[in-house]
Amino acid sequence: MSKNYSERDIVLIAVCLSIYLTSLLAANTLGIKLMPFLFGTHLSVSIFFFPFVFIGTDVIGEVFGKKIAKGFVVAGIVSTALFILYTFLSNIFSWSEAAFWVKDGYGQVFDLSLRMAIASLVAFAVGEYQDFFIFWKVTDKLGKKLFWLRSLCSNIWSQFLDTGLFMIIAFAGVYPPHQILLMSIPWWIYKVCMGFVYTPLSYGMINILKYYRKDDSQSI
Repeated sequence: MSKNYSERDIVLIAVCLSIYLTSLLAANTLGIKLMPFLFGTHLSVSIFFFPFVFIGTDVIGEVFGKKIAKGFVVAGIVSTALFILYTFLSNIFSWSEAAFWVKDGYGQVFDLSLRMAIASLVAFAVGEYQDFFIFWKVTDKLGKKLFWLRSLCSNIWSQFLDTGLFMIIAFAGVYPPHQILLMSIPWWIYKVCMGFVYTPLSYGMINILKYYRKDDSQSI
């Protein structure tokens, strides 16, 4: 891919980055809500947002190339780290009496423990990097065909690492190993399945981006 990007390219990349980062932050905040699922299990609502994060780098890489996709990975890690830092800073300061009405709810949602914060950051950083790494390794072997297979391979492995690392770092010593395993496996399977369900959306996003790119030939 040329190193020159048209004005339209920059706008498209900016829109995609906005979707990517918003989905990431939504998953990390709104995801505390659980909903009932099959066989008496529970599922975080982040299952609807998080696939956009992991397929986002695959889609952007497919259209704009490896370097831009890598930039998305870095942006996601930096955003997660900054959000965690801002959360801790926000909880350090004293409360004004005028805001006492929201204090308890705010604390329940945003008063993260250091352990949970580290678990979230490490799991995302490792998982997202591995998603990027595996996607391009498989792409080197298969070329620019079978996007769904390349994306699925990277998704299975990256979600395995993301889920496993988070559960181990966050809950080791809190729950017995078998309980952590029972929590991890369904959550991993759910995320992989949602990534697969979102595959038609990935193809749609790729086609839309390619369509708008070809209409603008002037580079800046």
